[in-house]
Amino acid sequence: MGNLIKSEFRKILTTGLWWGLLIPTVLVALGWGLGAGLIGEGLMEAVQSSDVEELTTAFGLSPDQWQVSLFGMARAINIATIFPMIFGGLAIANEINRKTITTTFLTAPNRVSSLSAKMIVYVAWGALYGIAIVAAMSIGIALTAPANTLPDAAGWLAMVGVGLLSSILMTMFGVGVGALLNSVVATTVVLVMYMLVIENGIQLVLTANEASDVIGFLPNGAVNGLTGSVAASLFLADAGVVPDELEDVMRALAGGLGAHEWWLSGLIFLAWTALFFVFGWLSTQRKDIT
Repeated sequence: MGNLIKSEFRKILTTGLWWGLLIPTVLVALGWGLGAGLIGEGLMEAVQSSDVEELTTAFGLSPDQWQVSLFGMARAINIATIFPMIFGGLAIANEINRKTITTTFLTAPNRVSSLSAKMIVYVAWGALYGIAIVAAMSIGIALTAPANTLPDAAGWLAMVGVGLLSSILMTMFGVGVGALLNSVVATTVVLVMYMLVIENGIQLVLTANEASDVIGFLPNGAVNGLTGSVAASLFLADAGVVPDELEDVMRALAGGLGAHEWWLSGLIFLAWTALFFVFGWLSTQRKDIT
């Protein structure tokens, strides 16, 4: 297994795909972090006006303790993890396209060990992309956000942890879809279109029909809920007395519309990841390598 893992790392490092996707990953996370910090600064200036301050006081809110940068952090993670998802999607699809999957299978003891090694390696790469995402996002938001809108050390670590988890799961989700579709173009188009367009359209329809609770069970809704719920919980913990009706609003602001608790959102997306991974695994196991 050790040699198979080394071989998988070597195959990735000898191509430019990993850094070709890592560069936009960092730029997107950094850009969203910078933008979120500026928006947070503008929001805090707005709530400090006398009229808004009286309104927030009437609702029992404490604007001075609003860690609004948490929402930007969650959204930066959500959008940036699109790239490790694509990276994972090309793990098997690219090998099939280049016909290197034949050598991979023939030099391994069996297909199970080969695919297991690939899974381990792409979990590691998902974590690497996650580190890059949370680092770039943290730098961006720290440069532009007012100090009082930033989370404390514990909150920051929580967002870092959930960012790493989200990146790993998105990578493995991509691996499963790519193994199932067996096509570089189809995998990339389906993943990007579904995550950025199709499911967002479904979410609008569900929201219009007062069925937003269903959103948290969809793939994109679940993974966004993973980060969004953590951000909302951290915000609410230090925001003062917040009406229960606003909790769902806070999650929506963090990109987790219709999200459940973070652990449940994580389990739901893990189930989606496992589903596609298993079907992709079975498809690859049956594939004729001749």
